[in-house]
Amino acid sequence: MLASPEPKDLVPFTKESLEFMKQRIAKKCNEEQEDDLQPNVSLEVGKELPFAYGNLSPGMVSVPLEDVDPYYNKNTFMIINKRRTIFRFNATSTWCTLSPFSPTRRIMIKVLVHPFFRLLILISVLTDCVFMTMTNFAYWRAILEDTLLGIYTMEILVKLIARGIWAGPFSFVGDPWNGLDFSVTLFEFVARYSLPGSASILNIVRTLRVLKIIPLNHGMKSLAGILNNCVKKLTGVIILTLLFLSIFSLTGMGLFMGNLKHKCLWWPQENENETLHNRTENMYNIPEVENFYYLVGEKYALLCGNRTDASQCPEGYLCVKTGRNPDFGYTNFDNFGWAFLALFRLMTQDYQEGLYHQILYASGKIYMIFFVVVSFWFAFYMASLFLSILAMAYEEEKQANTERAQKTEPKYQQTLQEFQEGKEAVETKTIQIEMKKRSPTSMTTSVDMLDDDTLRHNEEAKKSRKKCPLCWYRCAKIFCIWDCSPCWLKLKEFAHMILMDPFTDLALVICIILNTLLLALEHYPMNEDFDTLLSIGNLVFIGIFTVEMIFKIIAMHPYGYFQMGWNIFDSLIVFLGLTDIFLANVEGLSLLQSLRVLRIFKLGKYWPTFRNLLWTLNKSLVALQNLVLLLFTFIFFSATLGMKIFGASYENCVCNINSDCQLPRWHMQDFFHSYMNVLRMLCGEWIETLWDCMQVASRATCIPFYMIVILIGNLLILYLFVALVSSFSSHKSQPTEENKDAKNVQLAVAQIKKAVNNVLLKVLCKKQNIPQEVMENASETYVKETISDNTLSQLSNTQDFPKDKDKSSCTEKNMTDNENQSLIPSPSVSESVPIASGESDIENLDNKEIQSKSGYGSSKEKIKPSSSSECSTVDIALSEEEEMVYEQERSKHLKNGHRRRSTPSQTSRESKNGKIWQNIRKTCCKIVENNWFKCFIGLVTLLSTGALALEDIYINQRKTIKILLEYADMIFTYIFILEMLLKWMAYGFKAYFTNAWYRLDFMVVIVFCLSLIGKSQDSLKALTSIKFLRPLRVLSQFERMKVVLRALIKTTLPAVNVFLVCLMIWLVFSIMGVQLFAGRFYECIDPANGERFPISEITNQSQCESLVLNESMPWKNAELNFDNVGNGFLSLLQVATFNGWISIMNSATDSTSITLQPNFENNIYMYWYFIIFIFFGVFLPMSMLIGTIVANFNKHKIKQGGSNIFITAKQKKQCRGLKKLMLEDSERPIPRPKNKFQGFIFDLVTNQKFEIIIMVLIFAYALALMMESDDESPQMEIALYWINTIFVLLYTGECLLKLIAFRCYYFTMGWNIFDFMVVIFSIIGLLLPMMVGSYLVSSSLVQLILLSRTIHILRLGKGPEVFHNLMLPLMLSLPALLNLSFLIFLVMFIYAIFGMYNFAYVKKEAGINDVSNFETFGSSMLCIFQVTIFAGWDGMLSAIFNSKADCDPDKINPGTQIKGDCGNPYFGIIYFVTYILISWMIIVNMYIVVVMEFFNIVSKKKAKSLSEDDFRKFFQVWKRFDPDRTQYIDSSKLSDFAAALDPPLVMAKPNKGQLIAMDLPMAVGDRIHCLDILLALTKRVLGKDEGMEKVLSEIETGFLLANPFKITYEPITTTLKRKQEAVSATIIQRAYKSYRLRRHDKNTSDIHMIDDDDGDAKDAKGDSHCEKTAENSMIQSQI
Repeated sequence: MLASPEPKDLVPFTKESLEFMKQRIAKKCNEEQEDDLQPNVSLEVGKELPFAYGNLSPGMVSVPLEDVDPYYNKNTFMIINKRRTIFRFNATSTWCTLSPFSPTRRIMIKVLVHPFFRLLILISVLTDCVFMTMTNFAYWRAILEDTLLGIYTMEILVKLIARGIWAGPFSFVGDPWNGLDFSVTLFEFVARYSLPGSASILNIVRTLRVLKIIPLNHGMKSLAGILNNCVKKLTGVIILTLLFLSIFSLTGMGLFMGNLKHKCLWWPQENENETLHNRTENMYNIPEVENFYYLVGEKYALLCGNRTDASQCPEGYLCVKTGRNPDFGYTNFDNFGWAFLALFRLMTQDYQEGLYHQILYASGKIYMIFFVVVSFWFAFYMASLFLSILAMAYEEEKQANTERAQKTEPKYQQTLQEFQEGKEAVETKTIQIEMKKRSPTSMTTSVDMLDDDTLRHNEEAKKSRKKCPLCWYRCAKIFCIWDCSPCWLKLKEFAHMILMDPFTDLALVICIILNTLLLALEHYPMNEDFDTLLSIGNLVFIGIFTVEMIFKIIAMHPYGYFQMGWNIFDSLIVFLGLTDIFLANVEGLSLLQSLRVLRIFKLGKYWPTFRNLLWTLNKSLVALQNLVLLLFTFIFFSATLGMKIFGASYENCVCNINSDCQLPRWHMQDFFHSYMNVLRMLCGEWIETLWDCMQVASRATCIPFYMIVILIGNLLILYLFVALVSSFSSHKSQPTEENKDAKNVQLAVAQIKKAVNNVLLKVLCKKQNIPQEVMENASETYVKETISDNTLSQLSNTQDFPKDKDKSSCTEKNMTDNENQSLIPSPSVSESVPIASGESDIENLDNKEIQSKSGYGSSKEKIKPSSSSECSTVDIALSEEEEMVYEQERSKHLKNGHRRRSTPSQTSRESKNGKIWQNIRKTCCKIVENNWFKCFIGLVTLLSTGALALEDIYINQRKTIKILLEYADMIFTYIFILEMLLKWMAYGFKAYFTNAWYRLDFMVVIVFCLSLIGKSQDSLKALTSIKFLRPLRVLSQFERMKVVLRALIKTTLPAVNVFLVCLMIWLVFSIMGVQLFAGRFYECIDPANGERFPISEITNQSQCESLVLNESMPWKNAELNFDNVGNGFLSLLQVATFNGWISIMNSATDSTSITLQPNFENNIYMYWYFIIFIFFGVFLPMSMLIGTIVANFNKHKIKQGGSNIFITAKQKKQCRGLKKLMLEDSERPIPRPKNKFQGFIFDLVTNQKFEIIIMVLIFAYALALMMESDDESPQMEIALYWINTIFVLLYTGECLLKLIAFRCYYFTMGWNIFDFMVVIFSIIGLLLPMMVGSYLVSSSLVQLILLSRTIHILRLGKGPEVFHNLMLPLMLSLPALLNLSFLIFLVMFIYAIFGMYNFAYVKKEAGINDVSNFETFGSSMLCIFQVTIFAGWDGMLSAIFNSKADCDPDKINPGTQIKGDCGNPYFGIIYFVTYILISWMIIVNMYIVVVMEFFNIVSKKKAKSLSEDDFRKFFQVWKRFDPDRTQYIDSSKLSDFAAALDPPLVMAKPNKGQLIAMDLPMAVGDRIHCLDILLALTKRVLGKDEGMEKVLSEIETGFLLANPFKITYEPITTTLKRKQEAVSATIIQRAYKSYRLRRHDKNTSDIHMIDDDDGDAKDAKGDSHCEKTAENSMIQSQI
């Protein structure tokens, strides 16, 4: 064996060590210096000691050692236990801390660090957790509680003695988790012995012990700290969210206060006036149930409103404000608290369709705008910010871990690596010797097999060998390597030959696919023959898989076979299949039948995408295991806490929520239901259970509990989601060789293709006798046409098709020409295309930019600047389109034998006709490329699209509009046909039909023509229904749509493989659902109330059908079920979108058996099927898809130079302007007035304190509005009126003061104009009710106008900077978001029109009602908006599912010839599923745009470069030092100017030496130019960066362009020269003074003194020389 290295750097901690530590601490305190040390990541507490420190001797285990990490080696010592785990303790004795050498403390330390102590605590906590979930306690409850309390008390005492109470960061108080344990234990002692009646409170507090699991796991404890830092980073977003929620809540109060109390009250016709008078006096005492109007099946009374677009009461009823609000009175806007809860519900998008249906019924459809802003834009923006900051925090943490790991000492890493390599080499050599001892000559085949299959999994084999002792390999040699006889070896060779054949793998793949189809064919009901067929198919396929396993075991030995993970999986499949066959008749083992779906995953062995995703997922979940454990720990804790708090309340007050006093499905009386309730809350469904909770318990308890669970739980889920998306977006292929099985399948398919092509070629050659030359020409033409018509995927596959250089260049040329005309441009192909080849898809781009991006820079095909205006298709003798048409016509003539010699007269006639044809084409080209013509076509397109919105169910009642629309359709059709003909003439057929956008236009023209034909003939009237496709023409008319559509295809098309993997996962769950629930969702319904009969009355289908003598009760199936795979997919989609999933889960948990009546929660543990699906079928696949889309987005963004791929070139310029507008101070300085009074007012209003006072007033008014309520007293109404008046006067006074101070400059600022409009409208709002009455003008108008001033907090430079930083990503990504919004609006428009044509007359029930329906365009858009935010689309689909039994197919609809009110289920499924997929794809890209913009901004701030914002701040500071804008400052101001700059250009004082060393040029008057200073500071910041020279030249060029008329002065010197001159002058002056002094002494002294003077002169000369040397050295040091 290889000897381990000796322990290094591990020294026992002695008294001398303690004294030396104290001396060092005292020395540090005196010097007051701080070290810049960082902790070593490999030596953190809780981690294992690196092996580089060697093996631990028994004397060093669990004894104090000197800390080896210099960061901690100040006041600590370390302990290493048997498992090499690191512990740290404080060494110095402070408060109640024993000495490190105290025997008592040493014993406690050994107990604390022992692994069994931690294991004891962990077992105790887990036991306590299991004990907490129990509701029925046994007699040993008290004994167990006392035992656990004793263990926890012992733990606290051990920690107190071992660590000390308060001695530093590693003491007892230094760890917050110890404080939690101490508090809970102390409270339990107090509650037991001092408060005997507080058992319920004690049980609630004891649930905090669940959190002890976190500190017992080092990874979870570290992760909790990371999440705590994330919460700190989210502080700004949380405050901004609360601010917006408060503003929207106050807005909702002003709009909807008291409206939800409006109900339809029955009003008798007799004595109407008297009754009205009596009713209105006592309006709130009207009974809630008796006199209100209820819709069929509704729990609450019908809401109504007094607006024309609100819901109207039926005849005999009157809309009055009475009774309580809906949903137990909890849904309302009557005060700030309930309004805030309603807005939080909208932001989290929980059952929002119910809320806005109520509001639209009571207030009117116009208020849908409010919900669009809140439910979509506000929720989208807040979610984007949360995701952005969490993603940034995750990336920062990952980067920090990487950097810390890289800083680990290299010698430790090298020592560890050498030791591990040596150990592995010894083990490998030993194993090889043992394996080769046995008949080396007879192992040739097995060695080959091991080389082929086992050795490529060398890494896995090494890991497995490490875990097993040597005796296991000896057993494997004897029993698992079969080399019995030569016959056996021949059999092995035969099996190996079969398995290695490519067609074997292809056959296995086909078998897997057929087995999958067989599993998917199972349905209910099935006849016996089909059931027998499925059983036989199952036996056949399990036999095939068994034979495959046997052959592989024979060929590879059991040892080699089980070395591969896929082989182990295959053997498991075979084992489960055989067990299923043998135990088929045993009851209770139906789960084995469900496990057949695992065979589908065998396909992953031959599918590289699936294999890579599985590898990435496994790697990610292993890395994120602590996060997953933390999430489940929190869910367990929340469920336990909810059960302890609300369990008794649900049991005692259940009659408040159920008239039968039965517990609802979702409650918290027991642990399982509480756990499911918490999971439902985390899935976004919480408001309905909150209503129930507030009915049985206090609101002060329910609301905080729900908010804590929702916020913390969603934080954990979002962090896990971000981590998974980051893993999948940055994942690389599995670092192993490509699977030979997948290669074999590809090889087999290629051989089949080759054989088929050869057969076809021989058959075609026999049938046709074509000359070889013509065949070659035809093949070339075919290749060109094929390449020109190919899409992106086809182009990428055919780039390597030509073999010769000539063919290759020709093909590349054709690809280049047609790429611009393709709908999906390839990034690898040049976009440089002559505009003359048709309308360019990138015509808004600059030609220079396109040419610079072109991959064929040396090609002759350049874009001509005047090509589109000069119509180069006609000017050039042979353009590309004409050449292609000419070659095509020439080939046709050659084939038909039309080769004739032309006479001179024929030639002249043809040339004349050719000129006429050229002139015609030239004219057509000028027309279609004219901008006015394009604008006209775009306008006609919009008009034809908008005309579709008028064709609702009331169109037959509007005869004039109907006639106008018919004529308009004809005109639109003729215009588009004319445009198509013009383009045919201008570009030719081939150029026209090779452009994808023109093909789209052609399809729309066909739609127009067919719709006209359908109108003219009644037999073809169904053709008019395809008119909904007309808006597709908008895509080809607007550049923004083109760019967005291209970008979407680029980001989503490569994710098709991942989508197929996700679809396969859904197929597995759907098949499993069919096997579990097929035929079990049927139930016997009571027609009287629509509810299910209890099982005590009806037990099966036969009793249901024979319940009444001559009338059978309906044995009805659930609309969403698992009777077949298709229905299973639809049910799973509703579960994935959390719409209608509750009813599906209810049916599943109530299911019993086929033909048996369901029973309440009979199969309650079927909830786990849906929980597993939500995690593995929704959460993980969504992470995979989004991660892949993010990776594609980043890839194409890099290809475009880092710019956003969803905006046009023109919008890129607008983005740069918008960024400048956001960063620059757009307010120009206003000159101070010369008048003293005006100057005083100017100083007042420009003072920062004045702005603060105004901001305080704005929020004080908002606080005042929060006190308003619907049932407020008259005194409160008067007080609020005067508050409004006072604030109007204050804002008016502010406006007047600013008008006096700013004069006419007041209206040059946008914010001042906004404030002025607020004042004007506020005054009007106060005076208008006095003139026209308060009934016509709402009293809340003034409040909403004044409340609008709260947006001042987002003002740049006035509000908090954190808000500006959070708003900046939204503003910069706004152009891309608008483009995506236009696209999603177009999709919504198309689907709304389709819904009007197909579902307008569907019976109103479930999700289709008076508000959400498809009767008109507006209502149809409301329905589509619901589907966009995944709100209530299940109800609409349920209404469309109406069968003939539930609807009247012969019902006459007034005003139309259409009969019936039934829906079309198949159309409905396709309609909703396709729209959900398309809208989800667009919305995901919207999130990606904002998150990536946030990343872009943060990364630019972190990068060591200068931005435009830095230069802007530079010139802002320059204005203060150069108010006259001379572009020069005096050199004396340079130091102050450099110190006044913002980072990174700032140079803090003292900076004179550094400024002199910059050698800045100086003009006359010792002045320095601003450009010279800027260039010098930029050079100082960038250092020796590679792009520094380029940046400097760009700065200089930009400055010269911005200041073309500047006055320049020739520099006469520099700062360094001027300093040298000053030093030289000083030296000269000193020498001259010394010389004059010597001459004077010479004239007055004798000869002896003259000699002394000579010595003095030498000394003076030496002194001057020293001074000069010192001066020069000072300058050099400063430089």
